[in-house]
Amino acid sequence: MEKPLGCLSVSGYLVTILTLAIIGGLILAQGGAMFSPGELNAQNAAAPLGGVLSHAELQHNCGACHTARWQSSTMSDQCLKCHTQIASQITDSQSLHGYLMAEQGTTCYACHTEHNGPDAILTVMQTENFPHEVVGFSLEGHAQFADGASFACADCHRDGVAKFELAACEECHATLDAGFTQFHVAAFGQECLGCHDGIDTYGADFDHNQFFVLEGEHASGTCGGCHPGMRTMVEFQAAPQDCYACHAAEDKHNGEFGINCEVCHTPVDWEQATFDHALTNFPLEGKHSNVACESCHQNNIYAGTPQDCYTCHAKDDQHNGQYGTDCALCHIPADWKQATFDHNLSNFPLEGEHVNIACEDCHQNGVYQGTPQDCYACHAEVDEHNGQYGNDCAACHTPVDWKQATFDHTLTAFPLTGAHNSVACADCHQNSVYAGTPQDCAACHADPVFHLGLFSSVCTDCHTTTAWSPAEYNQSHTFPFNHGESGVSACTVCHDPTLNTYTCYGCHEHTPANIDSKHREEGITNYTNCMECHPTGREDEGGHGD
Repeated sequence: MEKPLGCLSVSGYLVTILTLAIIGGLILAQGGAMFSPGELNAQNAAAPLGGVLSHAELQHNCGACHTARWQSSTMSDQCLKCHTQIASQITDSQSLHGYLMAEQGTTCYACHTEHNGPDAILTVMQTENFPHEVVGFSLEGHAQFADGASFACADCHRDGVAKFELAACEECHATLDAGFTQFHVAAFGQECLGCHDGIDTYGADFDHNQFFVLEGEHASGTCGGCHPGMRTMVEFQAAPQDCYACHAAEDKHNGEFGINCEVCHTPVDWEQATFDHALTNFPLEGKHSNVACESCHQNNIYAGTPQDCYTCHAKDDQHNGQYGTDCALCHIPADWKQATFDHNLSNFPLEGEHVNIACEDCHQNGVYQGTPQDCYACHAEVDEHNGQYGNDCAACHTPVDWKQATFDHTLTAFPLTGAHNSVACADCHQNSVYAGTPQDCAACHADPVFHLGLFSSVCTDCHTTTAWSPAEYNQSHTFPFNHGESGVSACTVCHDPTLNTYTCYGCHEHTPANIDSKHREEGITNYTNCMECHPTGREDEGGHGD
């Protein structure tokens, strides 16, 4: 009788070992197929993944997908070794696989089942809470058909949820409006998802910027918001692109700013408007740049706002209107208090030394209107002439230099002519006395001894201002001045030593002896008075004396 080893006999252990060996051999021979719940899918991929075209090629290699309990890797990790494109997607939470696995912790085999046969569907998932927006198409507008019936996944995914049937869109919408659907497909093609995402916004593949750049709030608007009731391509392309066409109803300005909304508004935020005042007839400068709009545009009235300074600054007028209302003549927007006045715009332009005079020197006590403009009103106290020249200072003085005076003698009763122009003032106006200066020649040109007392005091009968000598005497002088061969002779040639006497012996052959001999030959004994017989100096006019 066999002695038992524990609870089993020796033969029992041998049978157990033999049984395990047979089972192990069968497992090795069948590749573990005897434990398989069913055949794997035989659908071929477009290209080999992990060295195989379909899961069916892994039928006898359970370890390719399944891991032991003591291994740290999971079945999903094994899937991702072959499906590398999915491995890259799960890092992006905006992608479907990234959302399901990273956000919801879903495993690969939760949706993708196997061992259901070579032709079984590989994707089986619960669709009630499927995040449809993650795949780029919202079901918000596709909850029910027009007849009220609810949409089912198979209505759009006719060949499994992994594939979307584009023809479903066209067929469904044709039942709603066949004409428009036919035209729309002809105009835009059958790739509906290129533009439509279920909530009537443009898809990523449609570049609206080629037609109208969508910015700010425009980017989140619906097609129907700008294309209401439009059914044809012509209507879409003819949609107005100006702001006012869409926003006229929102114009709080009632058209007073025109219809060019983009001057102030942007698509980013309609309420946050900016206005470029430089585009108006009143650019904002200096302090005006910091003034609140309502300070000038009260009660939100903009059109017709006055642009003159005085309308706003009348209350600030410290001049009490004495300078008028044209504030811009002195003030600028940079600083109201730093005023400048262009005196050239007044009736008294500032010249010479007047430019550097302080305002209060002429405008005392802050009084500007009515300030006298004549020189004497300011310069009477510096009149060194003590009024003898009157009070028309400008006749001699200029603002350039008060001391460099010039006097226009032609404005007096004694215009300077000839040699008088070069005579120093002091020669006639001695001791700086000007008023009452005599104007007759004799006052300066005393009667010389040569003709003392012979002529009147009217020197101009013989003399001129061109030159005092030679003098011209043309009254009763019958004897020609150009007598003889030497031209015009000086008076002293004949009148020597004074004009009271004359002699003819100063020229030619006239000697007393010759004259005596010649006249006696003619029977003329009285020949001492030559002029009596020769009043014009001609020899043939002489007569016979006693």
